[in-house]
Parts: sequence; C-alpha cells; structure tokens
Amino acid sequence: MIERNSLLNLLAYGLLSLGVVFALGPLYLAVCSASVTNEQLLTHGLAVVPGNQLVANVVQVSQRLDLLRLIGNSLLVATLVTSGKLALSALTAFAVVYFRSGYTPLIFFVVLGSLLLPIEVRIIPTYAVASDALGPVRSFLHSVGITAFVVPTLNILDSYPGLALPLIASATGTFLFRQFYSTLAPELAEAARMDGASPWRFFVDILMPLSKTNFAALGTIAFIGAWKDYLWPLVATNREEMRTLTLGVARFMPTDATQIPEWNLLMAATVVSFLPPVLVIALMQRWLVKGLTGVDK
Repeated sequence: MIERNSLLNLLAYGLLSLGVVFALGPLYLAVCSASVTNEQLLTHGLAVVPGNQLVANVVQVSQRLDLLRLIGNSLLVATLVTSGKLALSALTAFAVVYFRSGYTPLIFFVVLGSLLLPIEVRIIPTYAVASDALGPVRSFLHSVGITAFVVPTLNILDSYPGLALPLIASATGTFLFRQFYSTLAPELAEAARMDGASPWRFFVDILMPLSKTNFAALGTIAFIGAWKDYLWPLVATNREEMRTLTLGVARFMPTDATQIPEWNLLMAATVVSFLPPVLVIALMQRWLVKGLTGVDK
C-alpha cells in the first residue's frame, strides 16, 4: 500500500517543477531572445518576455543562410547515421548472442570498450581513414607481402558517406540490443531452426518485429545525436554545399572582439535548428519510453 503524504507530494512536485525549469528554461529564453531586436539584447541581456520580431529574425537568417540546403544536409546525414547505427547495432548484437564461440565475450567487451573512445578522441585517425578509406586495406596487403594488387585512394571527405560512415558505430546500441536478445527464450531460435529458417530469416521475421521498441528508442537517440553533431561535420567538410545546419548556426557567433554580436539572429537560427529534434521526440515519445523501460517486450 502506498502511503500518501501531502508534504512528500509537495516536495515531489517541487522537484519536478525545478527539473522542468532547468530543462525548458534555456529553450524558453532562446525563443524569447529570438523574438526581439539585437539592440534590446545588447542593452538588457537575454529576453524573458517574447517580442514580435521572431518572423523578421527568421527571415533575416534565411537571407543570410541557405536554410533549405542546410536543413536538407542535416536531415540526410542524420537519417544515414540513424539507419546505419540501427542496422549495425542489431546485427552485431545478433551475432554476439546467437553465434557463440570462445571469443564472443572478448569481442563484446572490445565493442563496449569503444565507449571509452568518443569521436573527439579519435578525430585524427578517423580523419586519416576518411581521407583514404582503402588505406587500411593497402597496409594489410603490404604487411602480408601482397604487392601485386594496386589499391586506389578513396577519399570520402566532403561527401555524405564521409559525414555518416564514421558515426554509425554504436557500442551503446549494440549493448541495448544484446540485452534484449539475451532475454528471449532459447527455444525461439530452436523452433525457428527446426522449421528450416535460416539465421537471416530468423533475424528478419522474428527478432526485428520483437525489437521494434528498441529500434524506435535507439533511432530517436541516434537521430538527435547526429542532428546536433558539430565537430565531425566541421572537420570533414570544406565545401559550403556540404555544411550542416549546426555549422550554419555557428556562423552568427562573433569571430573577433571588434565584431558586434548578432545575438537575435543566433537565437533565431538556434530555434530553427532545434525544431526537428523536438518534432521527432514528440512523435516518438511513446516508443522511446517503451524502448528504454522495457515495456511491451
């Protein structure tokens, strides 16, 4: 029986309200600051009351930036990264759980060990590989004494594959799917094998429908992470037509002490940039909660 205490309820609601303030407060200030003039921001600081300049500021941002191209690039890269992470994580977890060998635990712990190496740490080797994607193959052939094959240089920088491929590996996603596959009854795989189903048929027809909440949860997280990524697109692109929306927003940051900051345009561009992730979360909220909490599994 749950004991009801008015004081504890009041404390709980107070903590929840404080959490909402810290979570939504910056977004509210960004929207308010995007709806006033730059002179107001330079004089009074961040706006706490919405103004009437939001549309005008967004129009100015669209005139300064190629918004459609930036949004299209971000959507395409985020979609490629999300699709790659889902496919790679699910297949890796499937191999770890259902194709057991003496090296399976070692392989799994090596995959988890990649959590200790974020993109910021491996940015230089990742850039080197992206600038010559077939370089590792060439090095391997030379190390085993095979020099008859000429391996060409394949530079994927300044391209959509170059923006997406280095980000699709996800140890977190592999762990999420592995934990779910481990909870399934072994008799499920045995029954599929007795019915003559191949491993690929078992994965596609049985495991994928059962793990749809995992796909939804990981897909939402992966999309948001790829959408807001700044460092790798900054390093991997040189052409303006390959830039993402996050890099476009950063153009409104002052680059020297003599430049007058355009905080209203920066906030307006920020508001435009966080609308797609907010929409994704709003549409996928129910599936995201189910995937993270294990409901309906």
